[in-house]
Amino acid sequence: MHKLNFHGDFVHIQNKLKNPVISGTLLLTAAGILGKIIGFFYRIFLSRTIGAEGLGIYQLIFPISTICFAITVSGLSTALSKFIAEYQDQDPTAPKRFLRTCLLISGVLSLAAMLVLIRCSSFIAANILLEPRCAPLIEVLACSIPFASVHACIHGYYYGKKKAGIPAFSSFIEQFARVLFVFLIYRIRLEQNQPIDASIAVWGLVFGEAGAFLFCMTSLLLCREKSTAKTGFRVRGIGKKLISYSVPLSMNRLALTLFASFESILIPSRLGLFGYSQSDALSVYGVLTGMAMSVIMFPTVLTNSVSVMILPVISEAESKQNHAKISRTIYQTIFGCLLFGSLCTAGFLITGKWVGDYLFGNALAGKFICMLSFICPFLFLSSVLSSILHGLGMPGYPFVLNLAGSLMRILFVFCGIPGYGLKAYLMGMLASQLVISVCYVWILWRKRLKRCG
Repeated sequence: MHKLNFHGDFVHIQNKLKNPVISGTLLLTAAGILGKIIGFFYRIFLSRTIGAEGLGIYQLIFPISTICFAITVSGLSTALSKFIAEYQDQDPTAPKRFLRTCLLISGVLSLAAMLVLIRCSSFIAANILLEPRCAPLIEVLACSIPFASVHACIHGYYYGKKKAGIPAFSSFIEQFARVLFVFLIYRIRLEQNQPIDASIAVWGLVFGEAGAFLFCMTSLLLCREKSTAKTGFRVRGIGKKLISYSVPLSMNRLALTLFASFESILIPSRLGLFGYSQSDALSVYGVLTGMAMSVIMFPTVLTNSVSVMILPVISEAESKQNHAKISRTIYQTIFGCLLFGSLCTAGFLITGKWVGDYLFGNALAGKFICMLSFICPFLFLSSVLSSILHGLGMPGYPFVLNLAGSLMRILFVFCGIPGYGLKAYLMGMLASQLVISVCYVWILWRKRLKRCG
């Protein structure tokens, strides 16, 4: 009897692992954990080589990167995953046709964005980021945009097919190539007595994206899938479908990115009103975003993997009107995210001071980690529930809620930091994530759970 039970349990586990959400999440999480570990020590390396101020300057250019990503590929890759999941069983030729169209549109947009950044780098640095030293960094960053757009499209293709292997290894290769290149440049500059500044980190971004691009393109060319299935259905108007679905999504994400970028750019200037010098303000900003937030975001490797894999599954279940599966997934998501987030909060409260003092060599980083730990349950929950709403074809709700959360944080930055310092911003982050999470649960309860229960 014991052997039979053991065998039954083993078969049950095998069947669970065949579930594309579970297997894909495990694969993405495993690769993500390796990448996060490398990235974590990479942040420690950067904090000790370019300093807190250099890290702050480096972090200032990321809003530009996220804006370009939102314009060139963000909505397209999500649309690609959705339509491939919906149409691949009806039309076996659809996935590759969707991918080719997506690559064409994204490629044109990314090249245009690259040229704009190169030509306008000085203006953007001086008048938008309010830091002229960012100008040469923006020119380097521009070179990474076409590589990032192409491999994001290929990721969307494989996510739609519920195959997470290529995206998982691609993300790991991107991280590994970035760190390896930066370390080599660091050693070369050190031996030649050349200055070591934030530019080495930006060049690392370019080579990391180039490495992921080469891997994705090689994998796509080598792993050609030939289908002999014949159906009488053929998807028409692929370009129109991609554009009509992705443009509103891209505009939503662009709006959110612009607000988030304004929030990030505003923090150093408001810290100046609190009493910090420009150098000190950038240093504190670098400690928060480059050190403390990198630790807090470490566990999101799991929730991000779930978010990516759950969207095509929810989309497929919605197309088949499988309401029981959707409700079960929502309940499991809420319980799992709250439990996981609570454990992370406890872990960061216990280890935060030690991480700041001994790993980053910065006591302020440890203090920020402990204060930020309370956002974990709500941060994890909102990210996964947002993906579920996108899969259900309701992208408007995440847009409105994320926009409201961003406005709330900007209000705390603008009104609170001059009087209370960075504590006001941290309180704003906690308040916004709490409000967003509660609203997500309420919306899903009204739209899905109550109706299906």
